[in-house]
Amino acid sequence: MPPRSAKLDKKIPAFSLPATGGKTFKSADAAGKKLVIYFYPRDNTPGCTTEGEAFRDLHADFRKAGAVIVGVSPDSVASHEKFKAKMSFPFELLADVDHAVCNLFEVFKEKSLYGRKYMGVERSTFLIDADGVLKHEWRKVKVPGHAQEVLTAVKAL
Repeated sequence: MPPRSAKLDKKIPAFSLPATGGKTFKSADAAGKKLVIYFYPRDNTPGCTTEGEAFRDLHADFRKAGAVIVGVSPDSVASHEKFKAKMSFPFELLADVDHAVCNLFEVFKEKSLYGRKYMGVERSTFLIDADGVLKHEWRKVKVPGHAQEVLTAVKAL
């Protein structure tokens, strides 16, 4: 039986999600390349916009290092299309509306805002090597400097 969650130093379970550009992204599509998956709570919010901009601004360096970047949130493809166009993101955004992949990477968690508890995506990033093995994870990400830190890890692989 395949694993139900992604674990460090193990091959990630295969997944697919609807993506911007009318595509379906399959994890197998990244075979032979390094894959950076960043999970974020919502399109068009300040932290998520800043994080996306940082990955956008370093995108050429990620590509040079042999990496593919995808952003994942529970927003719809339609929302992602608008967000991607507005921010000129050169990578695809994946719609995980039923939280299947968020749960696979264990990023859909109970959160708290002003004392109110709710379920949401914990900002997290995962680096998968060219063989599909999870090599690095960043959880409870603080946005400043994060994309550069991920790029450094990609180059070290």
